[in-house]
Amino acid sequence: MSILDKINSPKDIKNLEINDLNRLAKELRKYLISVVSETGGHLSSNLGVVELTLALHYCFNSPYDKLIWDVGHQTYIHKIITGRKEELKTIRQFKGLSGFPKRIESEHDVFETGHSTTSISAALGFVKAREILKQNNYVVPIIGDGSMTGGMAFEALNNAGRLNSNFILILNDNQMSISKNVGGLSSYLDTIRTDTVYKEMKEEVEKALTRIPKIGKDVVKVVRDVKSSIKQLVIPGMLFEELGFTYLGPVDGHNITALIKTLNKAKRLDEPVIIHIKTTKGKGFKPAEINPTKYHGAKPFYIEDGKYKNISSEDTYSKVFGNTLVNIASKNDKLVTITAAMPEGTGLDNFSKKYPDRFFDVGIAEQHAVTFAAGLASSGLKPVVALYSSFLQRAYDQVLHDVCMQNLPVVFAIDRAGLVGADGETHQGVFDISFLNHMPNMTIVAPKNKKELESMLEYVVDFNSPIAIRYPKGKASCELEEFNDDIVYGKSEIIKKGEKIAILSVGTLAKTAYNTAIKLQEKGINCSVINTRFIKPIDIEMIEEIASSHEYIFVIEENVISGGYGSNVTRLVSEINGKSKVVCIGIKDEFIEHGSREQLIQLCQLDEQGIYNSIISTIE
Repeated sequence: MSILDKINSPKDIKNLEINDLNRLAKELRKYLISVVSETGGHLSSNLGVVELTLALHYCFNSPYDKLIWDVGHQTYIHKIITGRKEELKTIRQFKGLSGFPKRIESEHDVFETGHSTTSISAALGFVKAREILKQNNYVVPIIGDGSMTGGMAFEALNNAGRLNSNFILILNDNQMSISKNVGGLSSYLDTIRTDTVYKEMKEEVEKALTRIPKIGKDVVKVVRDVKSSIKQLVIPGMLFEELGFTYLGPVDGHNITALIKTLNKAKRLDEPVIIHIKTTKGKGFKPAEINPTKYHGAKPFYIEDGKYKNISSEDTYSKVFGNTLVNIASKNDKLVTITAAMPEGTGLDNFSKKYPDRFFDVGIAEQHAVTFAAGLASSGLKPVVALYSSFLQRAYDQVLHDVCMQNLPVVFAIDRAGLVGADGETHQGVFDISFLNHMPNMTIVAPKNKKELESMLEYVVDFNSPIAIRYPKGKASCELEEFNDDIVYGKSEIIKKGEKIAILSVGTLAKTAYNTAIKLQEKGINCSVINTRFIKPIDIEMIEEIASSHEYIFVIEENVISGGYGSNVTRLVSEINGKSKVVCIGIKDEFIEHGSREQLIQLCQLDEQGIYNSIISTIE
């Protein structure tokens, strides 16, 4: 019987010997690779934290002690240890386990995450609550070096450095981006700096020097200044020391003995501590070690060679976006692109190779990305900011204050707009229309297919005000390409003319709207189908015409109904006293769980059958 088969809770690992923990680490990796090869999911990040997760649960008592994972896509091992081993086979599947911490799943998931840079702030809240409630538990946020590029992490560090109680921050560094000062000297200095005897001796020496008549205090000051200068030169982590943290590390994140020793040392300190742990992303699976990006969000693959099982040669919207920008850039030397640590995900990897001087990856820092773009635009360049919809909401104020208020020609390429699928609630891109809709000077467009995306990109790059173009995750549709009117500002496109019922579709739902209309036609109902193209400004002329000639207007959009395109149609029809009844079909006032994109579209009744049923039930 394997050791893993005996693990049903964190208590089961606390009495294991180090050799058994190392064996368990190997079994966990093998099991993880086996499961993710079938389900897909975040592989590289989880392979990199196997030993770290074991050490954390070995040294701390979850859930009384709070383990708070930044981003949270690296919690698969944590889920296995906390009694969800068999359920892991349902990871990211409809009605299965979430790919992120989920409080309703387990008491060990003490804080839900999905976006980065949140863990330190949340952990600080837990610490202050501990003080008020007079508890004595440990609070341990775990954050990656990538997440440390986000400004919120430094805001929290600045705040946490003033604590006078235990606070253990784990920095999981898999890119060596903090410090390269490794080896015996730094480990030795780290040991004596955190040793209790050393600290007591230092205090006694300072007291003795202070007693020297006239010059005592000056001597202490000189000693402190010299010590500080030496530490700046030879001790890694001085940035954190200056912020008020005691720095421990670097520690080999795959050495369980070293991890346990360091964690136990940190537990003895009544002050903020940062433990710098160096890990290898994809550890234990050669293809993932060689290409951790490919296996960050892996598709099902063959364990023997790591090749994906279902490789599609079809273009995705992200790929079409990236390739089109490369073509446009060859004719426009003022075009520059910006992404926040997602060059491959947003389709800008080819652009970065073709035009490296005009491509900017700012790290996980969406707020900075947007205001940086505003500075570029103010200088006469044409910046295109490519972000996932769910990450753009992190830069709401920058879009409003720094771009729209100055009416700067920044293009927002909103990838993963709409329902994204397996990543679930934290990643669904169903709010961008609503929060951009009310911003003055902002224009919002959405293409119905691949060809229209290419045309719209040519249009938005020449636009002289803030403009957002939104498109979904997945393969780029070639349907309805026979409808290809020129793009005219603020004007929609008629795909099918009918009477009594009009379906207004936003973006790629045009295909669904058209197919639904054909299905209704078989029932003797002749619908008009309109591709809105421009979400903002709304096509007033088209709405007035439809409202005067149709009894029903059905608006379908992959966005929350509240504040969406349909809300504006409803308001406009009311203002002009149109005779049409407006029915909005979109995302209700609720968060949408994880599952395949197709399952979620069906769940939200945005598939052909769902829209057909809504129309029939309304008119009958």
